[in-house]
Formats: sequence, C-alpha cells, structure tokens
Amino acid sequence: MPSVRIPTPLRKLTNDLEVVSAAGANVGEVLDNLDKAFPGLRERICDEQGNVRRFVNIFINDEDIRFLEERATPVKDTDELSIVPAIAGG
Repeated sequence: MPSVRIPTPLRKLTNDLEVVSAAGANVGEVLDNLDKAFPGLRERICDEQGNVRRFVNIFINDEDIRFLEERATPVKDTDELSIVPAIAGG
C-alpha cells in the first residue's frame, strides 16, 4: 500500500500521524481511501469538482502529479505520496 506523508496542518485529521497508508491504483483512489479513513481530509486537499486545489501540491516519489496525469496518475504499493501545501510570503 502506498505511504502518504501528511503535512503538519492536516495531522489533526490523522491523529497526529506524519505518515499513513492508503490503497489505490491511482492518486484519486488513494485520496478517496484516505478520506474514508480520515474524514475531512479530502475537502482540504480537493475542490468541489474533486480536483486537487491549486494551493496544494502532491508529489509521487518527488514528481509533481500536475506534470504527470493529475488524479489519474498510477500509484504502486512501493510509492510515497507527499501532500505539500503551498506557502506564500515575501
């Protein structure tokens, strides 16, 4: 099962776990299963249409899914997904 790194602001939804696992053949399925295990997580990551919010980045093994197939990006059991909220400032 792929592992998913959870950013600090979302850990309150994962019982303070930094890394969790969720099944899925692609990123979308992993996100859906994460939300089943940790309700409320998807609404902070995805918009109303189910797309990853523009201020949230998801990486599979250090590759941004926006440059792959977005939610349809295939996932292997050995992959690590990282959810990274964008940080603004100046």
